[in-house]
Amino acid sequence: MKQEDINMTDDSNKENAIHPSKTDELGRDDFHSRLREVLSKFKSTNAFATASGVSPSGLNRLLDGGYPTLPILISLAKAGGVSVEWLATGNVSSEAEKRKDIVVASGSTVVDVQGNEVDLNEFVFVPRYNVNASAGYGAWNDDETPMFTVSFRRYWVTNHLKADPSNLSVISVYGDSMEGVLNDKDIILVNHSDRDPREGIYVLRVDGQLLVKRVQRLPGAQLRVTSTNPAYEPFTINLNNVPSDFDIVGKVVWYGRVV
Repeated sequence: MKQEDINMTDDSNKENAIHPSKTDELGRDDFHSRLREVLSKFKSTNAFATASGVSPSGLNRLLDGGYPTLPILISLAKAGGVSVEWLATGNVSSEAEKRKDIVVASGSTVVDVQGNEVDLNEFVFVPRYNVNASAGYGAWNDDETPMFTVSFRRYWVTNHLKADPSNLSVISVYGDSMEGVLNDKDIILVNHSDRDPREGIYVLRVDGQLLVKRVQRLPGAQLRVTSTNPAYEPFTINLNNVPSDFDIVGKVVWYGRVV
């Protein structure tokens, strides 16, 4: 049995692409078959694309016969719960590794690290972006590409947050402007559909920068924007005459912290 190869190419159209051989002499499944096997765990191609942080068009190109770069291969394997070695070559170091690290259940079910079945339909996979929200730092545009995804229970998102999962994203907090409530390096879950603030903590875009602040609606269509750290001055936005450099990105509905 010969081992399938991984070849790195410098071709301008396939730079740094991973190229497993098509099949071995016994007809073992190739990379694209394994990719479709991972895809079968997801409800749709778009769901797999979102979970892996790959664009739907890019994933379709792979499914149609293309090969991924190494970073994309790693993202696909991580989203699918399989090892990079298995996805790239079809090989694993041992049966124990295969049982532990590689997807072993059919349909939409995978196993956790203790071997218990987990139904992927119970979870939503929210994109995690490499941007920060703080006082005077960071920017975000619509072309931002997710680094990876963060999973949340679907029931919690739909029944407690009352949110559409497609309107959520995860970013980081940077700095001390909201210290005591949101600390430096906390991650926050942002609901982008909530852009009509009454009271709460929101991510704002001001002068091309992302700020995470507490807002309060005041009489006269005034929005008071404050920090928990008194070193940062509050300011007010007139909602009847919103500056062109001001935008409400979304409401912070959850945070995570390493202690």
